[in-house]
Amino acid sequence: MKRVFLIVLDSFGIGEMPDAGVYGDEGSNTLAACMKSEYIDIPNMRNLGLFNIDGVTCGEKCVNPLGSFARMKEASKGKDTTTGHWEIAGIRSDMPMPTFPNGFADEIIKEFESVTGRKVLCNKPYSGTEVIKDYGRESVETGALIVYTSADSVFQIAAHEDIVPREELYNYCRQARKILDGQYAVGRVIARPFCGKYPNFKRTSGRHDFSLEPPGKTMLDLISENGKSVIGVGKIYDIFAGKGITEKVFTVNNEDGIEKMLQYEKKDFEGLCFVNLVDFDMLYGHRNDVDGYAKALSYFDKKIPEIQKYMQKEDIIIITADHGCDPSTISTDHSREYTPMLIFGDKIKPNINLGTRKTFSDISATVLGYLGIENTLEGESFLSELGA
Repeated sequence: MKRVFLIVLDSFGIGEMPDAGVYGDEGSNTLAACMKSEYIDIPNMRNLGLFNIDGVTCGEKCVNPLGSFARMKEASKGKDTTTGHWEIAGIRSDMPMPTFPNGFADEIIKEFESVTGRKVLCNKPYSGTEVIKDYGRESVETGALIVYTSADSVFQIAAHEDIVPREELYNYCRQARKILDGQYAVGRVIARPFCGKYPNFKRTSGRHDFSLEPPGKTMLDLISENGKSVIGVGKIYDIFAGKGITEKVFTVNNEDGIEKMLQYEKKDFEGLCFVNLVDFDMLYGHRNDVDGYAKALSYFDKKIPEIQKYMQKEDIIIITADHGCDPSTISTDHSREYTPMLIFGDKIKPNINLGTRKTFSDISATVLGYLGIENTLEGESFLSELGA
């Protein structure tokens, strides 16, 4: 019974890509930034080969890594969560998803106000924590919705849970998702509920993403069509708009996501368990919190032995990322970076340097190959190089 556990450390980049300048991301290196923190402690990822990856110049290389490794290059245009995950799953996006540095057009806002019956506040790029400080009080007093965006392709809606219950906010997001098409087809509509009293508002764990539906089949569809399980942990279900997923579980933070993955390790199934750990990006990358990012990496690293403990003989673990978000730069946005790929399991040869891959989709090709499914998507499998 073959199982693949694919873990995305959301935003864990390992250095600028050649075209980083086009995106304003020269010099970005999420890993190098975290390695400067006194709180970084990732011996298990080191032993898997993290610092042996091509182009990684920080950290101490491992003489005999227990895993095999590669540097992943994004072939898609952009540096968005949706684009990155879709490419991991076999879809290359040749056009970047639209962004709105000046806010959304009046026609969009007016239509959204019409269908929700609520006024809109803000409508411009904003930090998620700052926007509720600046607009939260007015939103609570008037019942208006806070709409904002960022450098990413997102339409975010914030509201106080006492004024707009979560399910109502989620319904507003679904309505926005229908409105935002064509040139306004953002990658994600995101519900951002908050709670508390002014001036101490804080965001809750009720975030929910409403993504575009992938434009074609992904490895998730191919796996489920072949009668195998596709389990989404965290926001995977949201990112793929539910397509191809046979079972889902949402999470409240990284710790919860890791624990839920461990529970699936203890169960019997055949197929893919696809995990997203979003705190790296949401809580630390976007907030330029180097030490927080380093602590989160260290926590994940400490859980690796437990992840290994529950692996079955046919299991493969893949650790990767979807883009960068260097917490040490002036920008609080995603960064155009290479991502790491660490792979290990009893069936995988250790200490194989798979070089720099041309696309994230080499991961989906490898997963499909291991599960015995023909790859009709982007990417080339590196399975034969690993002896699996």
